[in-house]
Amino acid sequence: MEDTARRDIRRLLKTFGIQADEALTAHLERHPQIRALQVRIVLEDLTDYGGSPPAEALRVEIEDIIHSQGIGQE
Repeated sequence: MEDTARRDIRRLLKTFGIQADEALTAHLERHPQIRALQVRIVLEDLTDYGGSPPAEALRVEIEDIIHSQGIGQE
């Protein structure tokens, strides 16, 4: 794989990680009653392949629970 592709992937994941962290933290701060937040992260290929899509679609899905003791109340 090219270095350019790896850099692009890492940039995308870093940006997503920072934005997701900020969004989740803000959500938990707005809803301090939440003790467990169930979330799903989905990565999907949105490329227009015309009439020749790949045999196997790119899709990664992760689900997990974020436990909270109330952000800012630690």
